[in-house]
Amino acid sequence: MSVLVISIGGSILIPDFNVERIKQYAEVINTIARDNKVFVVVGGGWISREYITAARRLGAKEAICDLIGIEITHVNARLLISALGDNAYQEVALDFKEAMNASKGNNIVVLGGMFPGQTTDAIAALLAEYVNADLLINATSVDGVYTSDPKKDKNARMIHRMTPEELCEIVMKEVMSAGISSVLDPVAAKIIERSGIRTVVINGKDPENISKAARGEGVGTVISPD
Repeated sequence: MSVLVISIGGSILIPDFNVERIKQYAEVINTIARDNKVFVVVGGGWISREYITAARRLGAKEAICDLIGIEITHVNARLLISALGDNAYQEVALDFKEAMNASKGNNIVVLGGMFPGQTTDAIAALLAEYVNADLLINATSVDGVYTSDPKKDKNARMIHRMTPEELCEIVMKEVMSAGISSVLDPVAAKIIERSGIRTVVINGKDPENISKAARGEGVGTVISPD
């Protein structure tokens, strides 16, 4: 039985409170969990960014904005747990130790954000390191890792396979702030680099891409030291 960590952006899972869409992701995750231990880290997405923007306008410091975003990720995580049913641990795991202990009796454990200053991508990478995951899947809004932001640069080219060092070169240019939106943040990239975690960045808008990545099919960008 392999151990998988799946990071799902909040805007991917819950773009418009479509309950049927959340059920589709739950079905995919439940299927993967038949033969694997699965940890899912859910992001805050557009809802989180709306709250963070309002908090900034009200004068909140960045650390407070981070805490607000974390709370929204926990709400999103609870929605996914509801869709997963009895196959999942019925609480949002609040730290890695709880997640590890919960996985002994459940094949699916769901987490949200944890630490101010770190995105859920970073949490997922740290969790993958902690549980010695065989694979980290990052479900985002683009097809994979590009040479530059494809939403801004029409000449951006997708990279199908790369090393962790090459990943760091691209994402370290990002500016860290609460509510950051990027394919992978610099902290996550550095954790992937130091641990050599095999990672796949996919377009999570299609839930089936998560299944394909879990099966090792050619989808997205594969990040591997070998």
